[in-house]
Amino acid sequence: MLELKKMTDRDLLFFDADWSTKEQVIENLVDSLYKNGNIDSKEAFFQAVMDREKLSATGMEAGLAIPHGKSTAVKKAAFAVAKLKTPVADWESIDPTNEVKLVFLLAIPDAEAGSTHLKLLSELSTRLMDPTYLKGLYEANDAESFLAALDHVNKAEEPVVTPAANGPKKKVLAITACAAGIAHTYMSAEALEKAGRELGIDVKVEKQGANGIEDEHLAAQIKEADAVIFATDIAPKGMERFNGKPYIRTKVAQPLREAKQMIERVLEKPDGTVNVNDEMSESKEEKKGFFSEMAAAILTGISYMIPVIVSAGLMIGIAKLGAMPFGLVQTINEPEFATHSNSLLVILHHLDKFGGMIFKFMYPVFGAFVAYALANRPGLVSGFIGGAFAAGLHFTFWGVEDGVASGFLGALVLGLTAGYVSKIANEKIKLGKNFQAMKPMLIIPAISVLSVFFLNFYFVDPVFGALNLWLTNVIAAAESSGALFLSSIIAGATAFDLGGPINKAAGAIAIGLAADEIFPLTARVLAIVIPPIGLGLATVIDRYVVGRRVFEADLRVAGNTSLLLGFIAISEGAIPFMLRNPLLTIPLNIIGAIIGACTAVILGAVQWYPLPAIWGWPLVENVWAYLIGLIVGAGFIAFSNIFIRFALIKRKERKAIS
Repeated sequence: MLELKKMTDRDLLFFDADWSTKEQVIENLVDSLYKNGNIDSKEAFFQAVMDREKLSATGMEAGLAIPHGKSTAVKKAAFAVAKLKTPVADWESIDPTNEVKLVFLLAIPDAEAGSTHLKLLSELSTRLMDPTYLKGLYEANDAESFLAALDHVNKAEEPVVTPAANGPKKKVLAITACAAGIAHTYMSAEALEKAGRELGIDVKVEKQGANGIEDEHLAAQIKEADAVIFATDIAPKGMERFNGKPYIRTKVAQPLREAKQMIERVLEKPDGTVNVNDEMSESKEEKKGFFSEMAAAILTGISYMIPVIVSAGLMIGIAKLGAMPFGLVQTINEPEFATHSNSLLVILHHLDKFGGMIFKFMYPVFGAFVAYALANRPGLVSGFIGGAFAAGLHFTFWGVEDGVASGFLGALVLGLTAGYVSKIANEKIKLGKNFQAMKPMLIIPAISVLSVFFLNFYFVDPVFGALNLWLTNVIAAAESSGALFLSSIIAGATAFDLGGPINKAAGAIAIGLAADEIFPLTARVLAIVIPPIGLGLATVIDRYVVGRRVFEADLRVAGNTSLLLGFIAISEGAIPFMLRNPLLTIPLNIIGAIIGACTAVILGAVQWYPLPAIWGWPLVENVWAYLIGLIVGAGFIAFSNIFIRFALIKRKERKAIS
């Protein structure tokens, strides 16, 4: 038998706790999990739990509440328990009269699907649906008896109900899924199955939770089913399997109080018939706000883009490091090495080119999954094409030699446009049953791809091209100005879009000035490496500076890559930070690059060669001044990001508590 006591500890159990509010209860239980070593950040996990509280009630009935949170701050799945001295009456519950006396706080890792720990938490959620089991927990007044009661299961036999004699037994399928994928997912499944047994109706539930998909519905079961219930707080996976079946859709908590009514309603008065092409729209109260929906889509795009950046940087890094003993770091990408007599150099040449090719798909992948997050599969194609425009691939195929790619701003605009156009077309265009297949295969791609084409043709390319031309003129006009002013212009423009069109404009002017021996490249080469090194450094030292992580897990991974790529002069590793929060990242990148470049110039650093990577540093005159400028600029970006992000997190936490 599964032993739930392995999931908790005596130090995580509290009896007669004198905590008077929901926030106070959660805060103290989070603190106990932190002290016990189950989580590595109290603030991050507390925020995850409070964010989950906003989705639906975690108060149940009979005095029970099961708050929970899924977070990267959770090192190992566990739960803490509090029996309260005074019940909390204002804890939002599925039973409006519920006064919370017993609280289980579940700590769920962000990615531990299929593990024994998560199976134990799901087992706990199911057991808590049994009144006899719950009574045993209430009667335990010390740690020893409570731990024993956790694993004392003696369920009464369910009453056997014979279906009506006037027809075959009805069959209802259901899917349950909540944001964290544990408590409500399993409790709702248990409630539906129990209600089905009492009604004499065969109810089978597929759980889409933290353990992945459990008890997945088979094709034969779906074919025989009379109806389907979607009790989910998130979009259920595989809805197309149920096309043509009557359905109802509710929040995941609703079966906990209305399971019987829901089963009867789906059989007698369903909401409609499942049709994935209509993408059963969320009810008004479930819909996200426009800006939160947009932000979530951008985060989805970033999460899929990060592996592209990492793999591209890895390929280029291997090629550059391999070419270093031959003294060919900067020239290994030249065509002559494609057919060189040394087969190792041939491989390194193609690895370098391969990494550059992968970088070209960074924005197509980003655009595709931004659109996917908004419109599901119908948005993928147009989002990918929008990202291809942003990467400048159309200039390559059209033979336009002087075309300027729109970069990350273009990818943002075109990816979001592709998603919203696809989403609106999918919702508004109604076709007869015989023509439904034409919508996702022909009509939506045609409308969305054409929209992306015209938007790029008439707005994105011209606007960002004009922006690039303007900046080029500004930089050129600054040639006769003082050294610090020109250094500031070049450094700021270089750091603005991390390899994008404005960066390239600054590079073209700076290299031209250096070639004519008018002005050295010191500011340019420093501004290439300062942002990725600074942001990467921030993800490494944040917990030592402010005592906690201020970057999400995916950005910490991107930070390690950014730090590595910075030393080999690939600034694109910092792009995920810019896309996640451009209003914060871009100004800090610019200021840090300017401060670092001007510091180096004032101290006398001079670099005439376009070699910003670490192997170019020995060629710098007064390299000590160059390195001081690098440290000052990267340090500014690292510490300013840490302190500002920390302040934003604390403000958000204060709002959640108040």
